[in-house]
Amino acid sequence: MIQLFGNCESGHSYKVKLLLELAGVPHGYEEIDLRLARADRPEPFRSLARYCEVPLLVHDGKPYVQSNAILLHLAEHLQDWGGETKERLERCREWLFWEANRIGFSMAHLRYGQKFDDEGAYAGTVLPWFRKRFDADIVRLDEELSDGRQFLLDDTPSIADCSICGYLYWPEQASVEYPPRVQAWLDRIAALPGWRHPYHMPGADPW
Repeated sequence: MIQLFGNCESGHSYKVKLLLELAGVPHGYEEIDLRLARADRPEPFRSLARYCEVPLLVHDGKPYVQSNAILLHLAEHLQDWGGETKERLERCREWLFWEANRIGFSMAHLRYGQKFDDEGAYAGTVLPWFRKRFDADIVRLDEELSDGRQFLLDDTPSIADCSICGYLYWPEQASVEYPPRVQAWLDRIAALPGWRHPYHMPGADPW
């Protein structure tokens, strides 16, 4: 019923793979080599993925793209992980939009600039700008966890946690450290049954 196309270097892919593993959802998985030009990526991925990007989820024959949109679809389908009520899903949606504009943007680029930017496009002022933005984002996340709740909505994990942690298990690749509350939250996610590091997920093929 469910097939995921992703890449273990992509935090966006990891968000979706993590949810499927934590929720115990049976699914197939195919690793897509993002070093291939988009026109050279394999079928049926190339035809089904609207932007030819990972992740792509195929559920009952219907393709879904964009990681946070996929998470919302799965939460509604499962009626769990934030999809239990309309109100809970709305709170998740707020977090997912924050992630897309803030930490999922700053951390992803900060990591890319230090791990993959062989041509030096991020040299000069670009990388420091992303670091400054990440520093503000991680402080804001730390403040959100200051009331003692275990996960981002409350004491139960949701797609909000899956989304925002997507790029955060590579601190060494981005040369960052996390405040204690953020690190404790990441450790709680890592203690959930089914959690694995992005490079240790079934089918992973790190570069």
